[in-house]
Amino acid sequence: MNELQYCVDGELVPASEATVSVTDRGFKYGDAAFETLRSYDGVPFEWDRHYDRLQRTCDLLNFDHGYERGELLNHVRRTLRANGFSEAYIRLTVTRGEHSGKLAPPTDPSPTLVILVSELPRSGVEGTSVWDTPAEVEIVDTVRIPDSAVPAAAKTHNYLNGIMARSGSEADETLMLDVDGNLTEGATSNLFFCDDGVLKTPSLDGPVLPGITRDVVLELANERDIAVERDTYRPDDLYRADDAFVTNTTWEVRPVTRVGDRRFDTSELTRTIRDAFDACVESAYDAS
Repeated sequence: MNELQYCVDGELVPASEATVSVTDRGFKYGDAAFETLRSYDGVPFEWDRHYDRLQRTCDLLNFDHGYERGELLNHVRRTLRANGFSEAYIRLTVTRGEHSGKLAPPTDPSPTLVILVSELPRSGVEGTSVWDTPAEVEIVDTVRIPDSAVPAAAKTHNYLNGIMARSGSEADETLMLDVDGNLTEGATSNLFFCDDGVLKTPSLDGPVLPGITRDVVLELANERDIAVERDTYRPDDLYRADDAFVTNTTWEVRPVTRVGDRRFDTSELTRTIRDAFDACVESAYDAS
């Protein structure tokens, strides 16, 4: 098998030679923005949304990553082609760059770009899921960082909160509460639950990342006249629900079979959302 090729600052290099400086602020401080994408038939899914979120993160971090939308997309496509991947996981990172100074960021940063890819099975109506079973989930003691401390809308390398939430857990996903005990999100996913025909998800008014798959699911629900509620919820609201599912780019729509001691059967509403998402992905194949 040929060695993977990664993109570093616009240049394709073998994975074994792909490095960043030990003085890079992404390595030293987690001072970096990133996006996780999937490629369907060689096309990065929902590229514009991912680029826009990357831009918002960099704006919140107060640095210019320096890449136009089309330019960055071209680097992603080149990396996919170099590896011969059409169905793939893509991890795109932009750091503030090298800086040998103090914690305060430089006024003239030179950002570092890294694009990693790996192969994933085909998705959509005719595809294969990357997960074998519905998710077992637990609510953990790790509290979601308040938005006033670290903006939840910023998808950064500062992932210690999620790591602590997953640390020591054998569950597929861990859910965090905010400082007031309200549901927020999983370590790497957004939460949805179904209650008497209504699709519910924690509001972005709380410390919740605006997930791309979350947005797509909400749009698909709206197109199908499914009642949607975005609000503040307690764990008991989830325990009383008919069922639940979690979303992220890699898992897409993953049903939840258990939260703590509460077990769920997948409802017709969740199946409708999953089928709608598969059809949405299938349309991406048709358009490519």
